[in-house]
Amino acid sequence: MSERHPEGRIVVERRGAVLLIGLDRVEKRNGVTPKMFRELGEAYTLLERSPELFVGLLYANGEHFSAGIDLPLMAEYRKEGKPYVPLHLVDPVQMREPYRKKPVVAAMQGLCFTIAIELMLAADVVIAADDCRFAQMEVRRGIMPGAGGSFRIVERAGWGNAMKWLLTGDEFGSAEALRIGLVQEVVPAGMQFERALSVAQRVAEQAPLAVQATIENARIAQGQGWMHAATHATAKNTWLYATEDAAEGRQSFIDKRPARFTGR
Repeated sequence: MSERHPEGRIVVERRGAVLLIGLDRVEKRNGVTPKMFRELGEAYTLLERSPELFVGLLYANGEHFSAGIDLPLMAEYRKEGKPYVPLHLVDPVQMREPYRKKPVVAAMQGLCFTIAIELMLAADVVIAADDCRFAQMEVRRGIMPGAGGSFRIVERAGWGNAMKWLLTGDEFGSAEALRIGLVQEVVPAGMQFERALSVAQRVAEQAPLAVQATIENARIAQGQGWMHAATHATAKNTWLYATEDAAEGRQSFIDKRPARFTGR
């Protein structure tokens, strides 16, 4: 058995049309390193560019999703002026183009600090174990959230709920995360992966081009407003109606059977 790399790794597994993307640095509570950031970018790029993959599932091995970034390692990396994720790869926290169009479901457990929250909020659906401990604690370290936490929590939770946790850096649990909309379901600890996989597989059963167009349109609305999204939706739907999947969707309705989509 080969020796484990001190900076951890990202494990990737294909499960049908679902790509499993796992944080694996259990001995350091999955503290995220430059190596892991790069490998996350590689995994998200594989998902985005592979026609046979429709959905990603982000999870973590061990008791904790992540205690945050490995500050000493990241500080050294920052001094060199390098991006955490090379610019030719898809950014897993969606801070720059190219923006991901394929959906990602996240499964969370245990410690979910700083980058853990930012990774999950850059996903599309979040399943949380009931033992989660969330904290966006950058203000306690003299910095601010740098991977979307400062604005994505506002988007999901509203100003007051967001500021309560962003400005104190305090911890909160799964019930509070559900109340303010940061997660979509809370399940007993140990069940989060299987429930997230079930959701990912359900999404993967739908027409993938339509799923991707829906995510793209929602993102346009968020960033540019509903008028831009309305124009995009009209043009995109005209294109979708001409796809093989749309024809299959119509025929399956007529035949009263499940559709068999191919992404064409």
